[in-house]
Amino acid sequence: MFTPEKPQNYFFSQVHQPFFLSGVVFAIVVMLMFMLSYKGILPLQVDSTSFHSYSLIYVVFTQFFTGFIFTTFPRFCQSEVIDKSYYLRTWALHQLGAVVFLAGAVLSVELLYVGISILLVANTAIVYKLRQIYTKAPEAMQHDPQWILAGFYMGLFAHFLYFLVFAHIDNSAVSIAVNLYLVYVTFAVGQRMVPFFSHSFADKNEQFAPIVFAGFVLKTVAVNFEFAYLEILVDIALGLYIALEVRRWALPWQGSPAILKILHVSIYWLIASLLIGGFFRLIETLTEMNFMQLDVHLLVLGFVTTMLIGFGTRVTLGHSGQPPHADATTLKVFYLLQVVVIGRLLFSLVMGFNAPMFWMFDLSITLWLLLFIFWAVRFGPVLYSGKKL
Repeated sequence: MFTPEKPQNYFFSQVHQPFFLSGVVFAIVVMLMFMLSYKGILPLQVDSTSFHSYSLIYVVFTQFFTGFIFTTFPRFCQSEVIDKSYYLRTWALHQLGAVVFLAGAVLSVELLYVGISILLVANTAIVYKLRQIYTKAPEAMQHDPQWILAGFYMGLFAHFLYFLVFAHIDNSAVSIAVNLYLVYVTFAVGQRMVPFFSHSFADKNEQFAPIVFAGFVLKTVAVNFEFAYLEILVDIALGLYIALEVRRWALPWQGSPAILKILHVSIYWLIASLLIGGFFRLIETLTEMNFMQLDVHLLVLGFVTTMLIGFGTRVTLGHSGQPPHADATTLKVFYLLQVVVIGRLLFSLVMGFNAPMFWMFDLSITLWLLLFIFWAVRFGPVLYSGKKL
């Protein structure tokens, strides 16, 4: 007797779909929790700053990274796509860990550590699969993937260290996770894909990725050992070095499609974040001002998030059979993100100058929430059901 085949659930049909949509949902949830805890409305079992950094890095951004890298890494390495059962198990594990972690942050430290443990297992599964794909790649295809993989290794190492962060023993995990994972993985992908999409005719600089990796390692060491002047020098040197390489790419602005311009702007934010961050770090070192991690937020919001919006939109549309271009609504999302970046920059400045404008904290978080709600309303139906825009 003939048994009809069970229809496939579209939402789980491609690896980026569940990871992207879950990442958007948690981007809203964790930022709401942070805002409420920072204002004393929602008491947390752990330091709110540690909660803020960990939840964004490993609950939110890691989901976006996984959805994108699980899609593109096999192509980089000329490998078969990742098996559906593997990425679904990894996704499910990540959701379980995220929910338990957030519940533990409110209810008990013990539950929080259970959540971290589950997320760490999911993170290990991600890195294991990337390593497996990389080792089977032809040698000629391994240059860029090895540096992407190096960034994921650093993220996994920092994940282990977060046990010590929440135990108030060590805080080195934050700088490693931000500089060598979030920022460097985004850079490693961007320096490969942006010139390619832009049809740059410049010869590939094989030393670019390793030199920038070494620079971010030195920056991380300087942060952890409080070598302020070394950090400032590294920031400026990295910013100028990347600027010179990007100039060599001769990225075309005039006539480029809007989706490509978003990626260009993200690269420019990387350069600006390093140079501006170095400048304000110098002011902090010479005075008693505190600009509330201005350099970190410029890197994560200006560079990482802008790149993710660009690549995430491109993948979401392209893999649903639609032209990967930025229409008027997509551009509004991009413009709103730039307002988010500027809003967070202004908040750091008013705090540095002790201006009585703490309402800007609420404004910067509200803009973040609007950004992801706006993106979810626009692209959520595409991810969930393949809706044509």
